[in-house]
Amino acid sequence: MRREISPALVYPFMRTVMEAPFPAPGRTVTVKSFVPGAGSEELTLCRPVDSRLEHVDFDSLLECLSVTKLLQVFASLLLERRVIFVADKLSVLSRCSHAALALLYPFTWQHTFVPVLPASMLDISCSPTPFLIGVLAPCLPQVLELPIEELGDEDCILPSKLQAALQQILEERQDILREENGNTSLMSEAFVRLFVELVGHYPLHMVESPNGNKELQRDSFRKSHPSRGVRQFLQLFMDTQMFAGFIQDKELRKGGGRGLFETRVAEYLDSCPEPEPSGVNKFLKGLGKCHSNKCSF
Repeated sequence: MRREISPALVYPFMRTVMEAPFPAPGRTVTVKSFVPGAGSEELTLCRPVDSRLEHVDFDSLLECLSVTKLLQVFASLLLERRVIFVADKLSVLSRCSHAALALLYPFTWQHTFVPVLPASMLDISCSPTPFLIGVLAPCLPQVLELPIEELGDEDCILPSKLQAALQQILEERQDILREENGNTSLMSEAFVRLFVELVGHYPLHMVESPNGNKELQRDSFRKSHPSRGVRQFLQLFMDTQMFAGFIQDKELRKGGGRGLFETRVAEYLDSCPEPEPSGVNKFLKGLGKCHSNKCSF
């Protein structure tokens, strides 16, 4: 509908946007626009707290995948497995694959990533190494004929109660967004809070080595979490290149800015210096939706 508005109305709006002060990370800016038949309206634009979450179309994932399927994809990526997206359009493949990797924040995918794989290169999907690739729907019959291993345990990778809390938030996201006046960062916040619950206690187990760098005490880090499910998950996750890269960055970093994840970790540690069994309730409360009777830990 907006595309049909005449340039005479679009140009003033664009000028208003360009003249508005660029918001700081996590802040919003409000601009006015005029819509024929509806009059003036105000639009509130929010800049993500962390640059890695900017320009990411998270909604495209839930337009194309059910919540259950999205969590299966997410869990598979966490353990650095092989994931193939199939769609009719190049734009959908690109948006969804980039958004899926953004869900891994603050971790970074370390392996093959091809948003749109040419039909002539489909054999790559037989590679034994981790990948995230996208293929167009006409190629699906060829992909299905390839000897690709499927494990079928994707529903059991994440700790069950944290997965249930995350699933609940995603399924009720429209109601939560209405309550929070359309805070579009809900989806990224939900996954960041999941990682806070899983690994947010890592600063408590970083010790300084003789060479002046910090090192993670891996055994105490894993065993200190009160949840058996989280400990089992960490035993697998700590062997991934993503986790190794994340910890190496923390070990070598001498200072620098603090992104969304580190901000949430600091808040988490301030509220409870040691991981506590009430983590899921905090997870839900932090997103404005606490159902303590349904999701106790």
